[in-house]
Amino acid sequence: MAVAAGLAAGSVSLVGFGFDSAIEVSAALVLTWRLHQERKGGCMQTSDRRATRVIAVSFVILGAYVGIESIRDLLDGARPDSSTVGIAMAALSLMVMPFLARAKRALAPALGSAAAVADAKQTNLCALLSAILLGGLAANAVLGWWWADPLAGVGIGALALVEARRTWTAESLADTCCA
Repeated sequence: MAVAAGLAAGSVSLVGFGFDSAIEVSAALVLTWRLHQERKGGCMQTSDRRATRVIAVSFVILGAYVGIESIRDLLDGARPDSSTVGIAMAALSLMVMPFLARAKRALAPALGSAAAVADAKQTNLCALLSAILLGGLAANAVLGWWWADPLAGVGIGALALVEARRTWTAESLADTCCA
C-alpha cells in the first residue's frame, strides 16, 4: 500500500518505506526458514549465517535504490504531491514498530539466532524510517518543502546501508550449538 501511495504522490521516501516493509516481511520469512532448519536438528550456525546474510543483502538493495532515486529527485527538482495516506501510515508505523522491535530483540537470545537479532534490527530500522518519512511527508504537506521528501529518502537509504554493513559483519551468537 505504501508503494502505491508513494507512486501516486511521486514520493521516493514513501516508495522506499513501502519497499522496507516488503523487506521486513521477507526478513521474517527468512527467519521462519532458519527456525524450520533448526527443527531438522544439527548445527544451526551455517543456516543462521545464511539467513543473516540474506537480510543484509536486502538492506543493500533498499539503501541503493532509495538513495539513488532520492539524489536523482533532488537534482531534478522533482516535486512530490502531499500524501495523507502516507502520513497516516508513517504515524501508525511509528507507534507500533518500536514495541514490535523490542519484543523481537527480547526473543532473539532465547532462540540463539543472529538472524533473529537481524530481524529485530530490521523492525527497529522500520521505526526509524517511519520517523524520517513522517518528517519528510509532513514538511512537504504543511510547509511545501518539496525537497524534504527526497532528503528523507537519502536518510532512509543511508540508514539501510549502515544496517546492511552491521548485519553482514554480525557475529553469530555465542550460545548456538556450534559455539
